[in-house]
Amino acid sequence: MEMMDLNQEDEMQETLLQEEKVYPSFWERHRYGIGMISGILTMTVAIVLVIVYIAFSGKTLVIGGKNVATEVKDNIILDEETIDKINEIYAYLNIYYYDEYELEDIRESVYKGVMKGLEDPYSVYYIIIRNIKEEMTMEVVISKVYRGTPAEEAGLMNGDQVLKVNDIDATSMELSDLVQNIRGDEGTTVYMMIYRESTQETLEFNVERRYVELPSIEGEMLANGIGYIQITEFQSKTAEQFDAMVAELKEQGMKGLILDVRANPGGYLSAVVDILDSILPEGLLVYTEDKYGVRKEYNSDSACMEMPLVVMIDESSASASEILAGAIKDYEYGTLIGKTTFGKGIVQNILQLSDGDAVKLTTSKYFTPKGNYIHEVGIAPDIEVEYEYSGSKEESYQKEYDSQFIKALEIMEGMLAQ
Repeated sequence: MEMMDLNQEDEMQETLLQEEKVYPSFWERHRYGIGMISGILTMTVAIVLVIVYIAFSGKTLVIGGKNVATEVKDNIILDEETIDKINEIYAYLNIYYYDEYELEDIRESVYKGVMKGLEDPYSVYYIIIRNIKEEMTMEVVISKVYRGTPAEEAGLMNGDQVLKVNDIDATSMELSDLVQNIRGDEGTTVYMMIYRESTQETLEFNVERRYVELPSIEGEMLANGIGYIQITEFQSKTAEQFDAMVAELKEQGMKGLILDVRANPGGYLSAVVDILDSILPEGLLVYTEDKYGVRKEYNSDSACMEMPLVVMIDESSASASEILAGAIKDYEYGTLIGKTTFGKGIVQNILQLSDGDAVKLTTSKYFTPKGNYIHEVGIAPDIEVEYEYSGSKEESYQKEYDSQFIKALEIMEGMLAQ
């Protein structure tokens, strides 16, 4: 059958009506007005349905091109049965629980329980403290004095207990407030009274206030052209500090590098990627993948470190430290010495809630260049060495008595001798 255009169809319809003597009914005569009213009603119903849908299903969320609003709606935690059970438990609390309690604490525990149900220690619920119920006092102890800082120059030491800051008793206020009193304009001084347990002395110091970029890198030149760099954490400035230290050691004649990431808990992904970029040749360094299969890759360029490399790892090397160790191992670009790493191969993001609280959620996994997922597995060293310290425990740590460092030094010397 041949197709006719719309004008032909209208003409044929008009001819049929005339031949059959069929006259338009009331509905046909007023079809435009009725259609308009019907359209308005339909639109109104549609808008109401959309509002109801949004109200009951939450915000529309599109991740990786997928609308997950329906998925959220179909997985409601507080269904009728669950609410009835919670109310039943609450009724028993009201009748039988022996002590007073705060209803807000019960509610907060429900929120925490939602996150705990994931059985993921890295996904947690954060409560913004809205009021302080009681005054608390605590000891304020200096955990670390960094080299080259005003604190070290003044004579402060790790483990010193702070008693007073200017005329303020250190235990009389929150730590954050006390820190604000220690800080001040550059060039001014702050008075500190401390108690040193090792000598059982009460000492007084006037410490100059000065801007300090806390180092996450420590390094030195050893004998026979061997450089040593320790990365304590991957902070925002760590990659810059690493590059500066490498340049300094090269000027001193570095021919091989021992890189120590033992007890390094991790830090910024961007920092470890930048450091790996300066060490490894062109290629994939690490990639992440979320629940929707969205993959993000991090790559290095062709510039690389062309010298023998030994990396020291242990059970406390985690997250970003494992990204570094995993990439170097996959590229066979250095020798790993020590113990199998912690095994954290997942990435977290903090998401703020509407009331100001927040949840930290594990949002993706990360993989080494060869696709190894090391979560709860870790990265095994090429040469396993137990940590033993043969020096005096009464004195400060010295690498020369560290069994893992001794082995790293031995391997590096062998590499340079070839």
